[in-house]
Amino acid sequence: MTDQQHPITPPPELVAQWASKSFVTQHLCTQIAQWGADQELEACVNWLEDADLDDSQKVSWVNLRAARRPKPPSLKERIAAAITEGDERTALLLLNEALPND
Repeated sequence: MTDQQHPITPPPELVAQWASKSFVTQHLCTQIAQWGADQELEACVNWLEDADLDDSQKVSWVNLRAARRPKPPSLKERIAAAITEGDERTALLLLNEALPND
């Protein structure tokens, strides 16, 4: 085994941050998978950005990140979806998250 780190190996600071949280295993695995996927996406975008592409081809890398990482739904949208789905528990938890802690 080499001392060279794989390019998608999380930095030690991020591992420490994940380890310090009291994550449920599923949540931790999701975080790790998302981080790795984000690293791969950035590598692809950087490669496309640096490639010798003509102007019509450059549109593809400009839209790649937006297509693969759409904005997550807002808290308001998540609450509305939970109510629409009849998931009262999730709706209440999200509402609680939306309210100030005062």
